[in-house]
Amino acid sequence: MSPTPKKPWSTWKHVTKLDPDKPISVQQLKRIADSGTDALMISGTQNITDKKVARLTEQLRAFDIPKILEPATPEAVLEDDVDFIFVPLVLNTGDLQWIVGKHKNWIQHYAVNWDKVYAEAYIVLNPESAVAQLTRASTLLTPQEVCAYAQYAEKYLGIPIVYVEYSGKYGDPAIVKAVNEVLSHATLFYGGGITSHETALEMSRYADVIVVGNIIYEDFERYLETIP
Repeated sequence: MSPTPKKPWSTWKHVTKLDPDKPISVQQLKRIADSGTDALMISGTQNITDKKVARLTEQLRAFDIPKILEPATPEAVLEDDVDFIFVPLVLNTGDLQWIVGKHKNWIQHYAVNWDKVYAEAYIVLNPESAVAQLTRASTLLTPQEVCAYAQYAEKYLGIPIVYVEYSGKYGDPAIVKAVNEVLSHATLFYGGGITSHETALEMSRYADVIVVGNIIYEDFERYLETIP
C-alpha cells in the first residue's frame, strides 16, 4: 500500500477564520493575508447564505494564500475561488443531520468537486456556543471521552483532521494535550477563545493548528498578536 500523500495543512500552524456574516474591510483583509497566517477559513454558523459566502470569497480572490471553505449548509458550498472544502462531521452531536444528513443532501443535489473535499471530525465542547446549540452537541465530556472520539475519527473513519472546538470560549489545554497524545497521523486543529499572544502560544504547544476568528472583529490589533 502506498503512503498517504502529505497534505498542505500538515505544515500549517495558524489559520484565520472569517465569518461571512460579519463586516470586514478590504484593508483588514489585506493585512490578514500579509500577516503570516497560513490559511484563510471561510466559516460561520448563523445567517450564512450563498450570497454572503460569494461576497467574501470574491473579496479574497486577489490574495495568494490558501483558502478553505467550511460550509454551514449545502446551499452555501461554493467551490470557485477556494482551494479546499473542509466538511465538518460533528461526532458528539445529538442530531444525525450533522454526521450524515446534510452531507447526503449535498452529494445528492449538487455537483461535488471531490478533489477539494476533506472531512473534519469536530468535537464541540462549549455548551453555550451557537454551533453546540445548533447541532445539539453533548458537550459535558470527560477527557477520556474526547480522546475516544478523536481516536474513532482517526483510526475507524480515517478522517485526516480532528478539530477540538470551543467556539468563543478558551478551552482546556490539558484536554487538547491529551488528544494530541492519542493521535498518530491526523492533524489536530483547535479553535476557541484565542485572543492574545499568550493564549495562542499555549494552545500551539498541543494543537498542530490553531484557528483564530472572533478576535478579528473585536480587536484587530490583538488578532495580529496571535500570529507566530
